[in-house]
This record gives sequence, structure tokens and C-alpha cells, in this order.
Amino acid sequence: MAAMKPRTGDGPMEVVREGRGIVMRVPVDGGGRLVLEVNAEEAKSLYDCLKPVVTN
Repeated sequence: MAAMKPRTGDGPMEVVREGRGIVMRVPVDGGGRLVLEVNAEEAKSLYDCLKPVVTN
């Protein structure tokens, strides 16, 4: 039988460091949140991709 894991539920976007990883919880349409765990190199790559398209 599969392990029953609690859902993260709705909530704000958040980013936390957990151990050696960085965990991002992003709200999605329809409820719930997308949970991603990335390492520092992947986080830097994501930052580099987002930086040019985000305006102040």
C-alpha cells in the first residue's frame, strides 16, 4: 500500500532551505501548491532565467 502523505494545502509562495536543498512551494490554480526541491546550482539557474523577464 502506498504511503499516505499529507498534502501541502493552499498557502502563500514560500522558499526555505531544508538540509542541503532549497524547497519551493508555489500556489497553483485549482488549489494546492507545487512543491519543488532544488540544489543551489539549480536555484541559481532558475534565478538567471527569471531575472530578465521580471520587471520592477
